[in-house]
Amino acid sequence: MKLVPLGDRVVLKQLEAEETTKSGIVLTGTAKEKPQQAEVVAVGPGGMVDGKEVTMQVKPGDQVFYSKYAGTEVKLDGTEYIIVKQSDILAIVE
Repeated sequence: MKLVPLGDRVVLKQLEAEETTKSGIVLTGTAKEKPQQAEVVAVGPGGMVDGKEVTMQVKPGDQVFYSKYAGTEVKLDGTEYIIVKQSDILAIVE
């Protein structure tokens, strides 16, 4: 199965969090905060969204930072994804 986003939606796969701090302290699963950095897996077609023309500025393979409480988490074939609007993406990592 494959996720195909609609409109200005983007499917993200969250990158793994660091398991140790810079000083070498190992964090448990509950102490770790999810990173807001992810890889773009799929991009919607853009087009007319809420009466405005939307051009998609990200592409699959881009690494991005997104808003902390943005999107909807979904699980497909044992992998977790986050579906966000393009406007919830803050920056592309180059």
